[in-house]
Amino acid sequence: MTVVIRMTARRPSSPSRRPSLMSRRSSLSRLLSRVRDRSPGLAASLAAGALAAGLGLGSFAVLTIALWVSSPYPDSGPGGAMHIAAALWLLAHGVGLVRTDTLSGVPAPIGVTPLLLLVVPALLVYRGARDAVDAPDDADAEAPPPVRARTAWTGVVAGYLGVGGCAALYASGGELRPQWPSAAVCLPLLAACAAGAGVWTAYGRPREPLLNLVALLPGSVRRPLGRDTRGRWGTALRASLAGTAVFFGGGTLLLAVSLVGHGDAARASFLQLTEGWSGRCAVLFLCLSLIPNAAVWSASYAVGPGFALGAGHLVNPLASDPAPLLPPFPLLAAVPQHGPGTPAHWLAGVVPVAAGVTVAWFVAARAARRDWPAGRTAGVAALAALLCALLLATLAGLAGGPLGVAALTRFGPVWWQTGMATGAWLLAVGVPGAVGLRAWRKEGAASLAAWLGFATSKPGESQAAEKERGKEQGSHTPSASASASDSPSVSASVADSAWAPPSAPASIIVAGLLPDPADGDTSERYEALPAEPHEALPGSWEDEAAHQARWTALRKLSEPAEDTDGP
Repeated sequence: MTVVIRMTARRPSSPSRRPSLMSRRSSLSRLLSRVRDRSPGLAASLAAGALAAGLGLGSFAVLTIALWVSSPYPDSGPGGAMHIAAALWLLAHGVGLVRTDTLSGVPAPIGVTPLLLLVVPALLVYRGARDAVDAPDDADAEAPPPVRARTAWTGVVAGYLGVGGCAALYASGGELRPQWPSAAVCLPLLAACAAGAGVWTAYGRPREPLLNLVALLPGSVRRPLGRDTRGRWGTALRASLAGTAVFFGGGTLLLAVSLVGHGDAARASFLQLTEGWSGRCAVLFLCLSLIPNAAVWSASYAVGPGFALGAGHLVNPLASDPAPLLPPFPLLAAVPQHGPGTPAHWLAGVVPVAAGVTVAWFVAARAARRDWPAGRTAGVAALAALLCALLLATLAGLAGGPLGVAALTRFGPVWWQTGMATGAWLLAVGVPGAVGLRAWRKEGAASLAAWLGFATSKPGESQAAEKERGKEQGSHTPSASASASDSPSVSASVADSAWAPPSAPASIIVAGLLPDPADGDTSERYEALPAEPHEALPGSWEDEAAHQARWTALRKLSEPAEDTDGP
């Protein structure tokens, strides 16, 4: 009987160890839906990279074909237009080109990258990498987890480079041929950077990868900034980006002023290049795509080194020496005339000063909130200056380059000269400015004046003295009840009264004795209190009669005399 009971007791537990057919079907359906909803990560990333490259090529092809169709001289045919579209797409990545159909028969290099066209492939790769991660929305709880960052980045870069290599091979058969060493460096570099930014954005912009990159730097660079790597490097990066934006904006403003001043020459060169409206549209498109380049040239002009318009011909605020035989182009018409610099040209120095003040303001704001010492603030400002100089040197290297042979081998700013001059300006303006603004934000204008040597008091001394005076005034200020009892008319009735209890609220007595300020002149409205104390009222203090007598006495004291006029 015991054996039967044991066997019966064990039977219900056996189905729990073996899943039923319905549970198997439900788990299989969930797995199938998961696989169906999400394609393999590497394949989707490859497709995203190839699609980004195809969209970029397609946009350039549409523009080139439209200009070729509207041109009155379609000599090269649609094949030549497609070769030019592929070459322009490569040029937008920074790839150098070689022009073979020159009058002299000598191939002429083209190394100036239109910075506005650079935005198109960078943005497409960024969007493709961000979408390849397949990050779910916050509201979609049943969505699959995102693709791994390494898988998405590798797939997008590989897919993009596959299409880019095919485009380079196709462009090598046209009149504008790519330089293969440049193509082997610039194409992977842009794809890797833009795809990394897209994956980083899709994962919520974590700071750990950036901190890992900072950890690769030598200790002599990281040691002056202390242990708070995240806050100080983040502050320096934001300040450097703000300074670069000020340089770019200031260069654009200088370009606009120069174009307005040389408007007649720019208009004449625009009309001289071509006569048909399709050709003028092409020239206008080229001018628009080169406006960021001209802004960087103007920024390099503002910091001092300027730019080259031919080998041995420099243009800077101190002197302008452009090449004598420049091609007619509207943006080149804005170059200052040949001769020494004037005070109007020297006003361009306002741009680096404004950039230095901007860097100092960003660093000082964080330094005041984090309570950084002056040395650490100066170190962060110096780091921001170096980062900004590196960014502007990179832009100068992309904005310039050769446009031919002989006199046109040097065209645009020299990147290392622009970087060194930018760093010198920002170190001279930004570092002391950050320290001074930090002192001003923490201690006020008095501390800044003391730091500059215009005040004799130490920072914070005036505030300490003011606090000490406030404490002394607070310790000697009498209370309301004490001031009321110090008057001769009140002290006799309250302090010397035999029946007034010690625990009676002083506010009630004072409110009844003091006049109302809104009633005007009340010097003769109240009767003087007697000097002798009142006789003790009979009965106990808690008696109802005694309580009523006390309130009657208070009302008599507070009522004004009948011979006074009403309010």
